[in-house]
Amino acid sequence: MSRHVAIVTDSTAYLPAPAMERHGITAVPLTVVLGDQALEEGTEISSRSLAAALQKRRPVTTSRPSPETFARAYRAKAEAGASAIVSLHLSSEFSGTYDAAVLAAKDAPVPVRVVDTGMVAMALGFCALAAAEVAEAGGSLDEAVAAAEKRAEGTSAYFYVDTLDFLRRGGRIGAAQALLGSALAVKPLLTLEDGRIGPLERVRTASRAIARLEEIAAERAGTAPVDIAVHHLAAPDRAAVLADRLRDRVIGLADLHVSEVGAVIGAHTGPGLLAVVVSSR
Repeated sequence: MSRHVAIVTDSTAYLPAPAMERHGITAVPLTVVLGDQALEEGTEISSRSLAAALQKRRPVTTSRPSPETFARAYRAKAEAGASAIVSLHLSSEFSGTYDAAVLAAKDAPVPVRVVDTGMVAMALGFCALAAAEVAEAGGSLDEAVAAAEKRAEGTSAYFYVDTLDFLRRGGRIGAAQALLGSALAVKPLLTLEDGRIGPLERVRTASRAIARLEEIAAERAGTAPVDIAVHHLAAPDRAAVLADRLRDRVIGLADLHVSEVGAVIGAHTGPGLLAVVVSSR
């Protein structure tokens, strides 16, 4: 049995299934509570079902995985031959997922380094891929963690939402609270700052907001090698157009991923979300 550093993340990384399989990455699922039903993200509730529930204004909340769920994932990795584990998770400002992983790591059968990336969605996913690539090349636990942290430092996320109401209801609005007073008059562009959601710009129309999202992402990418992810919720046409424009515009583009966010992030952003993650290689 080969000894190696294994990678664990959570379901909000929204990594493509082929990439997870290729790198042996495990994603521990968060939970969406829809009415009186607790459903695992990725297996028991789809993005489409979540969007439909939100449009009908059904009550939706989310919850972290239990420490025991993480403990099972860590035991499985150790039994499969892992000598150590890097466990990479969404910002602790959004969820108690990091705290649950830390609790489970204390009793894991192999050393586990739990990292609060301060990221979410493919901003987190790119960190997991960076750690996996180093581990596969024979890197140590410390080297895999360093690769993930470096990737997080070089990653930016920008997003547009049709309304701030879902973020407000979920308590995830952060510094973007300042936009609420004029929310009816603007289409907000937001960003991640220090693991929190912050305001970026106020734009008058949805079309202008999406055009600015493209401009901001292209400026951030510059000419250096970058990976980009375009996310959406119930807005596939918008996402496809934005991805095509970035593909034509970004000179140093390496990989480009287009995907719908899962139910956990969707519950806090609402239908119409459009996001761009730019990650320096």
